Amino acid sequence: MQPIHDFASGVLAQLIRRQPPSPARTQFAWQLAVGPALARATTVTLDQGVLHVSALDSRWLKEIGRARGAILPKLQQILGPDSVTKITTS
Repeated sequence: MQPIHDFASGVLAQLIRRQPPSPARTQFAWQLAVGPALARATTVTLDQGVLHVSALDSRWLKEIGRARGAILPKLQQILGPDSVTKITTS
């Protein structure tokens, strides 16, 4: 039996992947992957598989740097395995 959280996450990811690529879709996936606090402190753009992240200050950039290894697989699960290949910060 599959836990409801895993099932719901998978269904949500399928729904998001069906949407055409857009800045809103990228921002929504980012918020799901990192949570509301980090999403509020950052802006993201996706260009040819590279997610560019800008933050309000360097503390948030450090947090993204530390969590990059966990964030990238979450984004790939939400948007598709080939959609995001790298995360850069500025």
